[in-house]
Amino acid sequence: MKVVSTEFIKSATKPEQYPEGLLPEIAFAGRSNVGKSSLINAITQRKTLARTSSKPGCTQLINFFTVNNQFSFVDLPGYGYAKVPETVKRTWGPMIEMYLKNRASLKDVILILDVRRDPSEQDMALMDWLRYYQINPIVVLTKIDKVSRNQAKLRQRQIKEMLGLSSEAILFSARTGEGKDAVWGCIMENLV
Repeated sequence: MKVVSTEFIKSATKPEQYPEGLLPEIAFAGRSNVGKSSLINAITQRKTLARTSSKPGCTQLINFFTVNNQFSFVDLPGYGYAKVPETVKRTWGPMIEMYLKNRASLKDVILILDVRRDPSEQDMALMDWLRYYQINPIVVLTKIDKVSRNQAKLRQRQIKEMLGLSSEAILFSARTGEGKDAVWGCIMENLV
């Protein structure tokens, strides 16, 4: 996929703040510090489209971006161990659920996991929730450049089993770009 243009549209916390939803949307979900923003930046070839930080919890709103004026990427707040006030953390679950449950323009969800970590309780709960609403997510395992090739393949099999996936998760590295074409292939398949 050749990305010609990207644009930040807006941030929101509730449906009345969302953009109109005229374009199909792909949402990115995962724990804080799993590499959501790095994945978005790597596949769009934009270094600063989505905000990245070494400190978990920087994405606290639902952020909407257009790609090639054809579809939108939606960066959802990370969940998990982010160092933000507990009152902020409590709003994330309902905010994410409201978006995923009610957004008519949502075409798919990319569930992002760190290849080095087992799926958390929150990852499993999100997976169960997505299945309940008949959303079959694209699962991407990030940070594969931090483990050996054999370890990445082993973790890919283990995580597939833990999540009960019918197909392999995509192995991805924002640093090397490995897996970028596979992510784009799944995105384009779901936009049709």
